[in-house]
Amino acid sequence: MEDYAWVIEYLPSGRASALKREAMVQLIGTRFFTLLEASVQPDSLIVIGQKLYVGKEGRTEVTHIKGRITYNELTNGAKEFLRPMLQKAVKENENIFISFINRAKPISIRVHSLDLLPGIGKKNMEAILKERENKPFESVEDLKKRVPTLSDPIGIFVHRIMSELEGNEKYYLFTKPPFVPRPPGSFHGYEHGRGSFRR
Repeated sequence: MEDYAWVIEYLPSGRASALKREAMVQLIGTRFFTLLEASVQPDSLIVIGQKLYVGKEGRTEVTHIKGRITYNELTNGAKEFLRPMLQKAVKENENIFISFINRAKPISIRVHSLDLLPGIGKKNMEAILKERENKPFESVEDLKKRVPTLSDPIGIFVHRIMSELEGNEKYYLFTKPPFVPRPPGSFHGYEHGRGSFRR
């Protein structure tokens, strides 16, 4: 469950194709980067990038969480704003990602969790594993300083999260796997993946 989410799209009159026209937002959760759609108070002052409370009780701007949505259901505007919003999110929560670097383990005999980060490569992975044995990384700057060939850790995490949200990955490190609807009467659950590292 997400308690807070950032606004990545605001539609004062809702979708043009909707039967009921109401003010709505598209959101990305601050904890699991869950993509959500919600209706909001028509008189709310909503701006892109704003953090809204989406928990069960005590909402002010949000009136109803319509549900999870996929990346393909985002508007073009939301897709454009998503990457810079994730850039900000990773910077604000760098301790979570540094914790991943410090705790990442092999998935199988041949694959390590660090292999799943784009652009890491064998050389960087070996350097990370060696350095963290001596002392856990304390921050992104510490990581960059001790593994200088890893020039843009923030960008690496953002790229990975984007790929997970687009549904391109087998394993899900930072987001919840996409929900796949099943026939009525069957079990509803996640289709594949390991689930979020932060769960």
